[in-house]
Amino acid sequence: LALYFHSGEREEKCIIEDIPSDTLVTGNYKVQQWDIHKQDFLDSAPGLGMFVTVTTPSAEVILSKLYGPKATFSFTSYLSGEHIICLQSNSTRFVAFAGSKLRIHLDIRVGEHFLDEAVVQAKDKVNEVNFRLEHLIEQIHHISKEQDYEREREENFRNTSEQTNSSILWWAVVQTFILISVGIWQIISLRDFFIAKKLV
Repeated sequence: LALYFHSGEREEKCIIEDIPSDTLVTGNYKVQQWDIHKQDFLDSAPGLGMFVTVTTPSAEVILSKLYGPKATFSFTSYLSGEHIICLQSNSTRFVAFAGSKLRIHLDIRVGEHFLDEAVVQAKDKVNEVNFRLEHLIEQIHHISKEQDYEREREENFRNTSEQTNSSILWWAVVQTFILISVGIWQIISLRDFFIAKKLV
């Protein structure tokens, strides 16, 4: 997931990521600040940082840390479900910048481990092949976890659909019974009415 969004200073912006359990999530961001004279977004002044907060589906905060204007953060999920990732600038010490616009570039990678280029370019080809194999094995484990999570979600959805269909069926049976009962009651009432009025 790679995106950018605009934010006011001290304004909190959040995104929701559906993440399987026991999965490494890595995020990179860069903050740019609007320059009123150049009418463009420029790199932020040194010291302008971002609070990064990550909340689990059970509303537990697993990451809350202040980073700089450009940083990498990571966390490992222990619950599957929707995790909320929030970013907020700390502009309290920069009164001169208060009220200006920010552009935040955000790149989030779920379950990916980045290759270490120093190792990849090593002269020892055996180490390079070994490292790449380990990386592929990690990716396979991540894909397997993703498939298990999607299978679990599909099963939950199917169970919910079956319960809904069962409820609809019973409601249709109850409605049919009520309509038949009302019809029989009306026939009996009309018959008694006609007999009382000596019309039959």
